[in-house]
Amino acid sequence: MRTTIYSAKKIITMNANRPNVSHVAVRGGRILGAGTLAELEGWGDYVLDERFKDKVLMPGFVEGHGHSAAGALWDHVYVGWFDDVDSDGKRWSGLKSVDDVVERLKRAGDEMTDQTTPVIGWGFDPIYMSNKRIGRADLDRVSTTRPVVVMQASGHIMNVNTRALELAGMLRTGHTHPGIPLGDDGLPAGELKSPEIMTPVGRHFGLDSVMVTANEASLRNYARLCVRAGVTTTTDLGVELDDTLLGLYENVTGEPDYPVCLVVLRIAFGATPTDLVDYCVSTRNRTTERLDLGRIKVIADGSIQGFTARLRWPGYYNGAENGLWYIAPSQLEQIYELALMKNVQVHTHTNGDEATQLAIDCLGSALGKIGSADHRFTLQHCQLASTAQFRQMASLGMCVNLFANHHFYWGDEHSHLTVGPERAKRMNACRTALEAGVPMTIHSDVPVTPLAPLFTAWAAVNRLTASGRVLGAHQCISVHEALRAITLGAAYTLKLDDEIGSIEVGKRADFAVLEGDPTEVDPISLKDVRVWGTVQGGRIFAAADI
Repeated sequence: MRTTIYSAKKIITMNANRPNVSHVAVRGGRILGAGTLAELEGWGDYVLDERFKDKVLMPGFVEGHGHSAAGALWDHVYVGWFDDVDSDGKRWSGLKSVDDVVERLKRAGDEMTDQTTPVIGWGFDPIYMSNKRIGRADLDRVSTTRPVVVMQASGHIMNVNTRALELAGMLRTGHTHPGIPLGDDGLPAGELKSPEIMTPVGRHFGLDSVMVTANEASLRNYARLCVRAGVTTTTDLGVELDDTLLGLYENVTGEPDYPVCLVVLRIAFGATPTDLVDYCVSTRNRTTERLDLGRIKVIADGSIQGFTARLRWPGYYNGAENGLWYIAPSQLEQIYELALMKNVQVHTHTNGDEATQLAIDCLGSALGKIGSADHRFTLQHCQLASTAQFRQMASLGMCVNLFANHHFYWGDEHSHLTVGPERAKRMNACRTALEAGVPMTIHSDVPVTPLAPLFTAWAAVNRLTASGRVLGAHQCISVHEALRAITLGAAYTLKLDDEIGSIEVGKRADFAVLEGDPTEVDPISLKDVRVWGTVQGGRIFAAADI
């Protein structure tokens, strides 16, 4: 088997025993060694490849909270507040008013020949529009003959027009669910909250819960986004996985040029706790080097900027009602117990601190019945956790994946509207997590925010809001800590740190290929380091060619 030794301007290994080297040897898609050329020559015959001699190599970035739906959403209409870039590299301008949103959706509908085809928008962010909501009357301005569906940026609220409500069988009085706000006429106002409400509606229009249903093209497009961001392993964090969908994942990731490993989690919808855990166990033998299976995603509450997250007293700063529970405590504890019994890892979405406490309490109870030496149950987002809660997490062996990008995208709004200035400063408390000894990573939640691990690292290092102020300077972490979080830290939370996350002997040959050195630039410029492409399992992918 041929050995290739790659030279680079610098190789940042994330291996504490050998932090920086000049060469890395690859054989059979795995790392044979990392060191000097003279050291690696000891492995025998080799080919020296100098294509990266002016580049910087790092371990391939690991996105610990992403969604492959990001590859499909660009087939629809982007209506977010901030500019964004699609999978083809085209930049879309952000929209600053409801009228702008309606106009872009209307243009998209006018270009469709079939008057029954849904117009689907995504990324809408009303919190930047004085928290103005879009109702069915607004979307009826787009069309009264075709369904119009808008997914909000948080992924926890969906807006629909009258025709969409009709087709979903929901245009009637008598609704009592808190996730279905009513208008003055007693009919749904056109805003739907929580997956249990959105899922049955979305399926009428090709949506799976709040995301576009996966297909071959979307999985390939998502992989393209990953290569451009330097990502070699990414989660698809929460799909209603069944044998049909699993077959789709197997077919696409099995293609010889598929450039990323997908870690797919089965979401805790549509199955009893027993069936959920048993299904995850049954998929383990179908894991490959580009498709990793056997984990569970649970959603405990909603989003803070959507006012659907569960907050402890005193609640929302602007006096809004507390958010929604997406799971009953008894069900969560049962999932935890069964998962611990069968060694199935669980990742739990908690945005509000009340939801975080529920997860801590349920896991503590479950561990009291079923011990586990290394479960690595991970809290995803976990945005408002207190110092005391981080100590509790550490005592229970929990991990955390913090939403560092929130500082930039919603930090100003959190400070003056959702949680107030004091709690906003402790949001996504990376420094507290590290000091408490909680294994930590950070994420983008793509497509909620763009996939760009170096931007996410920049957000954790600088904690700048969109207006340019530092939100909680005491929670800033170092560049090295942030780079570790998007490599070895994320790998650890997925129980993959023996395979990926650092450049050292025996691990998969996954590299992010960079045009500059993130450890040498000013920390304020960390997000501006350009990505050349990736090496995944020893296969080379240039972003310009994807």
